[in-house]
Amino acid sequence: MNQTSLTISTSRAMAGAAWMVLAGVAFSILNVVTQWAAMKLAFPAASIAFWQYAFALVFSLPFLYRAGFSAMRTNYPWRHVVRVACAALGVEAWVTGLASVPIWQAIALVMTSPFFIILGARLLLRERVGPARWTATIAGFAGAMIILQPWSVSFTWAALLPILSALLWGASSLITKNLTGIERPETITVWLLVLLTPINGGLALAAGFEVPAGVTLGLFVLAGLLTVLAQYFLTLAYTAADAAYVQPFDDLKLPLNVFAGWLVFGYAPTGYLWLGAALIFCASLFIMRNELRREQTAA
Repeated sequence: MNQTSLTISTSRAMAGAAWMVLAGVAFSILNVVTQWAAMKLAFPAASIAFWQYAFALVFSLPFLYRAGFSAMRTNYPWRHVVRVACAALGVEAWVTGLASVPIWQAIALVMTSPFFIILGARLLLRERVGPARWTATIAGFAGAMIILQPWSVSFTWAALLPILSALLWGASSLITKNLTGIERPETITVWLLVLLTPINGGLALAAGFEVPAGVTLGLFVLAGLLTVLAQYFLTLAYTAADAAYVQPFDDLKLPLNVFAGWLVFGYAPTGYLWLGAALIFCASLFIMRNELRREQTAA
């Protein structure tokens, strides 16, 4: 590799890391806005999810215009419906959890999503899961249990909602993984944008639809904008550099959310958080490195 290519590679890596950190900042602010609406304003969780993604859809209209609705042509409509339904239910569980669970605990527990993907890949896609991945998965769930402390008198069932959202988002990711081999990226993205709002709308109607006004309306406009920006920053990060390089920077979302929760709500995480989060982080990093080595060996 000559000096020029090394410089380009380094600059792209730095750009990828920067975009991933910006995505983490956007998600942290988004979580604060969502928790404020759910906890402080007592706005129904289902309606929060609807308005957040409804405004996100509005901000995404330029992309839909460029892609065109012809991108929705598919031979697998029900896979898309199930995928988006899982994603929508994951959002519902996440927002409902934020109504009663501190941000630092919720974000640490949702980091268990990769382990659900591994289990699902074994059970649904019949992928081989070797001893290394099983060990990492067990370590990750052990970290989640340390954070949850179900044996503690302060434990509430609401604390399981972030894990439920991780399970549902993991299921959505598995279906997405299956679709990437048979669908165009534009098709996968457009189906998500088009279906997410009406599905969230149906869930909001079933739970008692509420219309925001004043400050609450402004919060949801901000949430919709942050949702689009965070996803866009993620896309730029993965475009600029290899996923194996930028993924560890995604784990900065934990300290970012801890700081945001402390700054706005005064949440002070316990020492158990860092022990459990360390287990989850190390297990995730191990899985990522292991998968990278497997891909390089196969290549």
